[in-house]
Amino acid sequence: MAGCELPVGTCPDMCPAAERAEREKERRLHRFEVAPGGRSDPPRADPQRAVKEYKRPAAGKARPPPSQLRPPSVLLATVRYLAGEVAERADASCAEVASFVADRLRAVRLDLALQGAGDAEAAAVLEAALAVLLAVVARLGPDAARGPADPVLLQAQLHESFGSLRRCYGQGAGPHPRQAAFQGLFLLYNLGSMEALHEVLQLPNALRSCPALRRALAVDSAFREGNTARLFRLLRILPYLQSCAVWCHVGRARRGALARLARALSTPKGQTLPLGFMVHLLALDGPEEARDLCQAHGLPLDGQERVVFLRGRYTEEGLPPAGTCKVLVGNKLGGRTLEEVVMAEEEDEGVDRPKSPA
Repeated sequence: MAGCELPVGTCPDMCPAAERAEREKERRLHRFEVAPGGRSDPPRADPQRAVKEYKRPAAGKARPPPSQLRPPSVLLATVRYLAGEVAERADASCAEVASFVADRLRAVRLDLALQGAGDAEAAAVLEAALAVLLAVVARLGPDAARGPADPVLLQAQLHESFGSLRRCYGQGAGPHPRQAAFQGLFLLYNLGSMEALHEVLQLPNALRSCPALRRALAVDSAFREGNTARLFRLLRILPYLQSCAVWCHVGRARRGALARLARALSTPKGQTLPLGFMVHLLALDGPEEARDLCQAHGLPLDGQERVVFLRGRYTEEGLPPAGTCKVLVGNKLGGRTLEEVVMAEEEDEGVDRPKSPA
């Protein structure tokens, strides 16, 4: 992005004053953007809460002036606000939060693309925005389709976010301290993709040798090999953001593991296996989730503690159950806030910075 003949934004607020006034008049303020207890009609925007919404650029329309674009420092502060004040709201569903945050992060990426930001500044904004988006999507859980968030649109925005960040990495020499970690997130989000693996393997050896990327490559290898024990052992110890990235593949990995168990253990009379073993092997959140997983695939239970593998009973219908993933995702914040994780230079002691060439 450096070197482009583009202006740098000058808007000091998360939402330009002109947009706040327009959306007040048109009653298009989200409830997250209105001051608590406000009773005015129409509702008034709180400048400390209103965040610029995404608006698709119209063909042939002039670029917005610098006064309507937020500079990188304000964009980063906006992402921090979304992570700390919106993503953690207890008075809204995860779906409502994800829908709002995803739209505002899309506007962040657009503002960044329309101005001449330096590569390091742009990477910092894109990394933080991607981290927040991964987290709010991972928190949606299996009931997302019944809320205001569109899973297909969110998936498309995650792909756009990874694309924007990886292009930014490719345009400048860096250094980008978190590049190895975010290249690892890219591989984990696209687990099992030959194209993603090929792109990661083309990275310089200094990046591929970083623990964060080596760990992601190990997870991808175990997933491809169908090595259930190793895969879920690795998933258990992934840091929070990496767990958010790989969360969308957990249901498929558990289904594949259950199918392999069914092929190996099913007999005409049936063999039983303790549900506690299933909980441990597949990193489930408890016996109830193990029972639900087995019954969703046609496997009968022997009481409340064992599953029966009967020949011909295993079935696969629809998408695999997503599960709640508290063990694999939700419990890994470890007392930290999402803002702390998103804004940290290094999320985990295992995430090393690649050394700059001498």
